[in-house]
Amino acid sequence: MATTANIHAPLGAAFILHVVDAFIKAFDGAVEWNKARKTRKILVNLTDAQLEDIGLVRADIANF
Repeated sequence: MATTANIHAPLGAAFILHVVDAFIKAFDGAVEWNKARKTRKILVNLTDAQLEDIGLVRADIANF
């Protein structure tokens, strides 16, 4: 009967996992940046009255 204590990950598997994780984090960061960019683009086109209706002022746009 085999035990799992003798099974090892292939050489380099941890390195590959770190590389894949780095790509996933970079992709997720790009997605979040794009969402914020779209939000800022929409908000900048609103009038001051419209911004006030949603509880914002023009200076708040930079925080998105």
